[in-house]
Amino acid sequence: MAYEVEAPKYVRLAQTIQRRIEDGTYAPGTRVPSENQLVQSFGMSRPTVVRALELLKRDGWLESRQGYGTIVRGRPAVVENKDRRGLEALAREESRTPGRLVDVGEVAVPARVASALGLPRTAKVAMRRFLVEEDGEAVELVSSYFPAGLVEGTELTSGDPLTTGVREHLEARKKVRFDHVTERVSARLPDPAEAELLGLPDGVPVLSVLVLACDASGQALQVSEVLLPADRQELEDTYRLH
Repeated sequence: MAYEVEAPKYVRLAQTIQRRIEDGTYAPGTRVPSENQLVQSFGMSRPTVVRALELLKRDGWLESRQGYGTIVRGRPAVVENKDRRGLEALAREESRTPGRLVDVGEVAVPARVASALGLPRTAKVAMRRFLVEEDGEAVELVSSYFPAGLVEGTELTSGDPLTTGVREHLEARKKVRFDHVTERVSARLPDPAEAELLGLPDGVPVLSVLVLACDASGQALQVSEVLLPADRQELEDTYRLH
């Protein structure tokens, strides 16, 4: 069974512009093409272009300057941080990571994960939840979700810690190949179970890094949500004012 997932048009356009920023096509400090030019170049509607630009501005890739248009800021420092979190979620060897496996099983797919996996909200998915600790303090809660058919014949449903990373394990057992990762950072309040595991008092938010790992065709193989206590994080972003 194939597990198809296709991002909305504005997200795909934002990803294309982001790649052009990263490869230097749109250099920091320069203007991106106008809305009209983007509409013509990509054959998309103006509302789609506007939403893509707003997404990139919100995430720190672009900024609007009065009298200049939309300017490239470059790769935000926060992106460097979340990229590291996403790669760690795929490569982490549970057996060698300080912490503990707190939950393994089949669960109803969370709403924020369903659309990423291309599944209906009534679907069931396999989940592994690992609590990372440093010096006895919870620092990270990683909940990974997999289409149920993908975990058959693997150790992902076992209650024992994995001795390899999820990516390595799935590529070896299921002959799939991870190609790219898309991540999104947001903040939210944890649910009671998450707050208890992370040792958070009432009202303290978490930084959520949603990691969508796909193969080359865009099929979603895994979605992980990495939760970081917001009161224990420090993010830095430097950008030009002129």
